[in-house]
Parts: sequence; structure tokens; C-alpha cells
Amino acid sequence: RKSVDKRLAAFLVEESQNSGQEEFPLTHDRAARELGTAREVVTRMLRYFQQEGLVLLSRGKIRILDRERLYELAQESLR
Repeated sequence: RKSVDKRLAAFLVEESQNSGQEEFPLTHDRAARELGTAREVVTRMLRYFQQEGLVLLSRGKIRILDRERLYELAQESLR
């Protein structure tokens, strides 16, 4: 079973690819449902990703700042 950080990174990379954008709508609630984890866990991970300079969070959306590092983190979780 993959850790939540890897699964969340993979989810963000996939969502960005699907939307064709670096910035796309995303709620912590939907991410939590997709990943089968608690919203609080997603919120904590996203804040960590933001501190690390991987993403920029704003209300109801997210912008990927460092696709390379997110991709590396996600590597084996990408479907």
C-alpha cells in the first residue's frame, strides 16, 4: 500500500494532466474521497507540499509549482 504523500502527488499530477493546466479546481474533500483518506490528512499533506514549494493552494483550487519533484514523489503510484 502506497503512502498518502505518494498517492496524493500522483493524484495531483494526473489531475493536472487531465485538465491540461498547472492550476485546476480541487477541494480537499474531493481529494480525500478519491484517495480514500480523511480530509484532514489531505489538508496536512497539501500544506506540507506548499511549504516545500511543490504547490500553491488557494480556495477551491491548486497550482502546481514544481511538477518535476511532484512527479518524482509520485513515481510508483502513477497508474
